[in-house]
Amino acid sequence: MPAIQQAVILAGGRGTRLAPFTDTHPKPLYEVGGRPFIDHLLDMLKAQGITRVLLLLGYRAEMMVAHLGDGSRFGLAIDTATSPAEDETGTRLRRAVDRLDDTFLLMYCDNYWPLPLDRLTQAYRASGAPMQIVVYDNADGYTRDNLKVEDGLVTVYDKSRTTPGLKGVDIGYAIMRRDLIDLLPAGNPSFEASVYPRLVAERRLAAFVTGHRYYSIGSPARLPLTEAFLNRAPAVILDRDGVLNERMPRAEYVRNWTDWRWQDGALDALARFAAAGWRVIVVTNQAGIARGAMSEADLADVHGRMVAEAGAAGGRIDAIYHCPHGWDDGCDCRKPKPGMLFRAQRAFDLDLSRTSFVGDDVRDGQAADAAGCRFVPYDGDVPLSLVAERIIHTNGSVNG
Repeated sequence: MPAIQQAVILAGGRGTRLAPFTDTHPKPLYEVGGRPFIDHLLDMLKAQGITRVLLLLGYRAEMMVAHLGDGSRFGLAIDTATSPAEDETGTRLRRAVDRLDDTFLLMYCDNYWPLPLDRLTQAYRASGAPMQIVVYDNADGYTRDNLKVEDGLVTVYDKSRTTPGLKGVDIGYAIMRRDLIDLLPAGNPSFEASVYPRLVAERRLAAFVTGHRYYSIGSPARLPLTEAFLNRAPAVILDRDGVLNERMPRAEYVRNWTDWRWQDGALDALARFAAAGWRVIVVTNQAGIARGAMSEADLADVHGRMVAEAGAAGGRIDAIYHCPHGWDDGCDCRKPKPGMLFRAQRAFDLDLSRTSFVGDDVRDGQAADAAGCRFVPYDGDVPLSLVAERIIHTNGSVNG
């Protein structure tokens, strides 16, 4: 299967929940982070290697056409197909079927999720299914669940959200084959309501599950979080042992402050991040708690002193996430699992695809990969301050 080159964006609805803005404008032109929301989506698609975008328009289509032009200012070839605002998603797709690639990326115009297209495509190919949707795991209760996933397949899809045992939500990103449009019934059908249940029943709807929160302009309640996310305050995530402090010998732990030794350049690195206006978040495995070598209170005392000394040196640590579990506890937070990174993402509205994670261990790299972070390996051969300067200067334009 060739690389996916086409994205199809459903952007024809009235967006009544965004009134009064949508009384006179189409929803994708709502400004967030100083730009129309659609611009953020198009920039992301370009960065992921998409070359062509087809927007399926309806309400106030002429305003969208005037704003988008031919797409050249986005580095994309943009085309549009317009139909009545009353058309459902299935009808819009059916009207445009002759302009769709055999396999394409399908999106809604009101949700932003940091798309890892290569990884998504690899998972789609491995699934063997004709369609794969992106599912937010909703571990934080961010929204109401509308589906259930088992063994990589959607086993229940319920737009009414009333079936017991639902866990996860479809966020409006999918890879699909064009021939699925042939499954649509006559009339003016919703693609999701018509085709998804059939694929679920046939065990042919794959799921790509993510713990990275998505951001939306679908309702006014979501707008402050979406604004914070797209403003992209710069942030860095740091492992602790071996990065901020010298790592103890194998199977030994920093039990109290007398065991602590700052890594060369660590205090200076924290000060440099603070001076540049960056947030600093620490994530650390602390299995010594599970093994009885230390207590939560011991760890809190160490971290309190760590934060205080960082502050006295001009630095700042905004948050610390630790995993107190052992290898066999089955948690989702112990690296190489990405749970702590996703907790940080939700707390600070980070775009992990634009956030560096500095770590010294292979498990750090695995956690970064699972979360979609940029991993910066650190072996202590140079002062951490030099690594900080490199991150600030090379990633500042991306993170900031």
